[in-house]
Amino acid sequence: MDQILSNRIFFVVLFAWIFSCILKGFLVWVKDKKLDMTRFMGPGGMPSSHSTIVTCLATCIGIKVGFDSPLFVVCCAFALVVMYDASGIRRAAGQQAKMINMIIDAWEESDPLEKQIRLKELLGHTPLEVLAGATLGIVIAILAAVFIGL
Repeated sequence: MDQILSNRIFFVVLFAWIFSCILKGFLVWVKDKKLDMTRFMGPGGMPSSHSTIVTCLATCIGIKVGFDSPLFVVCCAFALVVMYDASGIRRAAGQQAKMINMIIDAWEESDPLEKQIRLKELLGHTPLEVLAGATLGIVIAILAAVFIGL
């Protein structure tokens, strides 16, 4: 437990995740002029907190052990898989959920007594949301290295 509590990279990545979630919720609040607490921790939205976490981790590892280390390469591969999943597979699943919900809505119009469970539509990210999250993660890691050291 002492090792985890003394691991600066762990806390920098944790901070990056929390900051990204707060920023996501704040941006929805500014855009929609209403506070939606689900947007702080929910999937999708700007910026991608998944992208923030993995790029922050990879950058911290690169700074700490070297950008030529095998561990940095593993972190980069992990980051690419997560970001591809966020902008590709999960986004496609969200689009499918939207279409299924349209079918459910049409079904309920013909049988209003039969209420169906709606699927979550906001699952993935646009490429811009992934890029913004990745940039945020890199910036946080660099700022952490400069101000608190890794």
